[in-house]
Formats: sequence, C-alpha cells, structure tokens
Amino acid sequence: MKALLDTCVIYPTVMRQMLLGAARAGAFTPLWSARIIEEWQRASIKLGPAGVAQAGAEAALLAADWPAAQVTWPPSLEARLWLPDPADTHVLAAAIAGSADVIVTLNSKDFPRQILAEEGLSRSDPDALLHGIWQASPDMMAQVASGILAEARRLSGDDWTMRALLKKARLPRIAKALG
Repeated sequence: MKALLDTCVIYPTVMRQMLLGAARAGAFTPLWSARIIEEWQRASIKLGPAGVAQAGAEAALLAADWPAAQVTWPPSLEARLWLPDPADTHVLAAAIAGSADVIVTLNSKDFPRQILAEEGLSRSDPDALLHGIWQASPDMMAQVASGILAEARRLSGDDWTMRALLKKARLPRIAKALG
C-alpha cells in the first residue's frame, strides 16, 4: 500500500515518527511532495530557530531514507483537480502522481471521499491507519511505539507512559491499543 502523507501528519513529531516507523517496518510505502515538505519547514518556524534547524535535518533524513518517496507531477494534473480548499489540490495531485492508495490527513473536510474515490483514492486519519496496522501486526506496532517512547523519554527527561505520549500526539485509538 502507498500512502501520501499530508503536511499535517508530518509536522507533529510523534505522529510522524509513528507513521514512518510503521512504514520502515514495511506496513506501507510513504509518499510526499516537495511542497508538502516545504509546508512542514514553514510550519516549524513557530518553534524558533532550533525547530527550523531540526525540521531541516529531519527532512534531509527523510529524503535519504526514502529517495523514491517524493513525487512530482505536470501542472496540467493539478489544474484539472478540484477540492473544497484549492490550496490542497497539490496534495491530491501528489497522491495521484505517486499512485497512492490513501491520503493520510487530519483534514477530512477538505478531502471529500467521493472526490478521492473518483481518482481511485481513499482517505485516512493517522490514528485509524495506525490502529489498522496494529490490528494486523500488533507486535510490530508495539516495537515501533516502544522505540519512540524510549526516545521521547530520553529527549524530554520525562517519564512518559505510552498512552499519555500517544494521546498527546492525537493518536487516541493506537494509544489505547498499546497503552
């Protein structure tokens, strides 16, 4: 399965780490576009200079880890598409160009299911996608989440629980399943 990751699921660190951990374990092939990565970089400005530097480094690691993940498309593709928010048509174009099966986004209202279905796509929020992967491979998702939990504890110095970390990351179903 190929999954186009929207900016809103790449920007939050723990959510991105959970999704990419599942991808690294073979659950799906991640896709994105240069514009999606640029949007993530712009959003990181809110975190200050250190956040910008960290997002830049992480984006470079994404490019190195998944060199085939970044998709491009001709302008004519985006020009023929329509979504309620025209600023999101680049996401749909990237999904089509990458032959994605699903767009992973928190922004459901701007990606109507019937429009996506016309292009052979579906939509999933990250929590539902990760929960479905957990149902198919609970041990694999537990291993992915354990690594992320250990790293969160190391970086923050806080004694996070699995459930608290994943709930804070807006992943309540997978938090309940793993917590």
